Amino acid sequence: MDLNQWLNQELPQVTKELERINETHFFKEKTIGFAGKNRVYTVLHQLRSALFPGIYEKHAIDESRLDILIGNNMRMAAVELSNLIKLALIQECEVNQAGCTQCEDRANEITIELLKRLPEIRAILQTDIEAAYKGDPAARSTEEILLSYPATEAISIYRIAHVLYEWEIPLIPRIMTEYAHQITGIDIHPGAKIGESFFIDHGTGVVIGETCTIGKNVKIYQGVTLGAKSFPLDADGNPIKKIKRHPDIQDHVVIYAGATILGGDTVIGHHSEIGGNVWLTHSVPPYSKVYNAQPSPIVRTKDQIEYYL
Repeated sequence: MDLNQWLNQELPQVTKELERINETHFFKEKTIGFAGKNRVYTVLHQLRSALFPGIYEKHAIDESRLDILIGNNMRMAAVELSNLIKLALIQECEVNQAGCTQCEDRANEITIELLKRLPEIRAILQTDIEAAYKGDPAARSTEEILLSYPATEAISIYRIAHVLYEWEIPLIPRIMTEYAHQITGIDIHPGAKIGESFFIDHGTGVVIGETCTIGKNVKIYQGVTLGAKSFPLDADGNPIKKIKRHPDIQDHVVIYAGATILGGDTVIGHHSEIGGNVWLTHSVPPYSKVYNAQPSPIVRTKDQIEYYL
C-alpha cells in the first residue's frame, strides 16, 4: 500500500486506539514532562556553577565579581527549582483545590533549605575531590579531577539530589541522578546515604541502590554493584517498597572492580577489602579481605602465602 494512502485510510484508526489507551493513562498538563527534564538539567548546571564557579562556565570569569556570579546562579536555580518542585508536588497532591498554595509554599521552603545547605554540600564535595586526588596516582591536580573525572560529575549531582530526596520530593531527584547516569555510566540512587571522602575510580557500570549506606573514606572501582538479593512481594505479588534492600558499607572499605555485594542485611565491616569479581551476599567483619576462590594458594614470596577465600 502506498504510504499516503495508508496515512489517509489507516492512520485515523491507529490514532483512535492511542487516544483510547491514553484516556486512562494520560499524562495531564500538571506533570513536568520532557521539557521539565531539560529544566532540571539547567538547574543542576546553575547549582554546580555556584558550587564550582569557573568550572562549568563557557567563558573565563572575573574573580572580582565571583560573588555576583555565584549569587546569580543561585537566584536563577532557585526560581526554576521552586517551580519544578511545585509541579512535582501538585502531581501527587490530594488537596489540589483552586486557591490552595500549600504545594507552592512547601516548594519555596524546600528550595530555601537546599540553598542554605549548599556550603555544606560544597565542603563534603571537597573531601570527595581530595579522596580522588589521594586515591589515584594518575591524578596530577584537583582541577584535572573536577574537569575530567566522571565520579566528580556523578557524586556532585547525587549530593544535590539526595537533599531533595530527604524532603520526599517526587520525580526530580531521580531525574537528576539518572542524568548523571546517562553522562557518566555511574548509577547512584538519590536515596543512598554516602559519607564524606567518597571516591569512585574509573566509574563505568557502578550501581548503588536506594537503601545502601556507605561510610567515610570508601573507595570503589568500576563495575561494582551494591544491590538487592531479591524483592519481597506483597499479597498481590507486587514488590514491597520502602524496606531495606541494599548493603551497608562501613568506613575505610575498598571494593575492587566487578564486585557484587547484595542484600539489606549484608554489612561490610570497616577497613575491609573486597576483591575483584567477588559475589557476596553475607556480612563480613571489620578488617576482612575477601577474594575469589582459587584452586591453590598463590605464593607471593618464599616466606609469605596469600590464601584466597
